[in-house]
Amino acid sequence: MITRRTALGLVGAGAAIATGTKAAMADTKAVIDDFSRPGPLASNGATWRYVADGVMGGVSRGAMASQAIDGRPALRLTGQVSLDNNGGFIQLSLDLSDTGAPVDARGFAGIALDAFGNGETYNLHLRTNDLRRPWQSYRQSFLAGPGWQTYRLAFAGFEAHQTPAPLDISRLRRIAILAIGREFAADIAIGGVRFFA
Repeated sequence: MITRRTALGLVGAGAAIATGTKAAMADTKAVIDDFSRPGPLASNGATWRYVADGVMGGVSRGAMASQAIDGRPALRLTGQVSLDNNGGFIQLSLDLSDTGAPVDARGFAGIALDAFGNGETYNLHLRTNDLRRPWQSYRQSFLAGPGWQTYRLAFAGFEAHQTPAPLDISRLRRIAILAIGREFAADIAIGGVRFFA
């Protein structure tokens, strides 16, 4: 049986949270996935999915694996990105709620990722209920170095891709971590995803 104290304890290692306080409730709402559940199930109840450019004729190859990286539970994306056949990506994606309903993130400044990379540049993509076509998104890049590091990507830094609609963070639906846009060997592990204020 999961008690309120146990549930709040899942927020993250080292987080000092007072049960019943506004701060504790805000922290609980901030967590997207703390990787406390066996992957690909996220702690928000949704499921991580692997997608490659084969859905549009590309030939990039990759895989998603749930494993411990440097002693920490994580979801790892590996593979080879190819630009052949107009392709060029592999990705991990996650709905922000287990029902597919939009999430209102107006109380937050952006998304923080705990990542362990191979020194390559990756993208974080956001989708909202305003987007209808699969190639539309809001994008921001980050360089994922070796060792666990936290990358804080502010909503203000996301750029609209193939959509005139501005980013509406009150209607967030999905996030994705991608190796995209150039030929390279991808290897990135994600060990935590959350909103930050």
